Amino acid sequence: MESVFKTWKTSRNLYLAYFDKYTLVQLNKIPDGFSNNLIWNIGHVIVAQQALIYKLSDLQGYISGELFERYKSGTKPTEQTSENEVNELKDLLISLIEKTETDFNNEKFVTFNEKVTGTGFHLKTLKDSFEFNNYHEGLHLGLMMNIQKFV
Repeated sequence: MESVFKTWKTSRNLYLAYFDKYTLVQLNKIPDGFSNNLIWNIGHVIVAQQALIYKLSDLQGYISGELFERYKSGTKPTEQTSENEVNELKDLLISLIEKTETDFNNEKFVTFNEKVTGTGFHLKTLKDSFEFNNYHEGLHLGLMMNIQKFV
């Protein structure tokens, strides 16, 4: 699991860099031909990780229901993300790594509910879910690299 966490930390730091490179207006811009924006992708990977790791383990997680509903799979931006929410997402990007790693090391994850993702990945174990999370974050980072060309 050490390499899984190392990959995840690297991924999240790449996401974090977007906050320094782009203004609030740029983070919120949905370019022509796209259905979401930079900040939605960041919110989405945060929510997806909580769903993949915590919800599939029957645990509460660390984000609000409101945040979950705004960025869960199948959603798209319906309003501009505020500076306050941007700051919350920025904090969650990194703080959730420590919380999840601590919970994992403290053996908080006892049960796991198998799932087949919308893209066809069969998540049979918690480790599968961690690995898929890293793959999923890589996909969204690629989408963001395309979006950034147009903001």
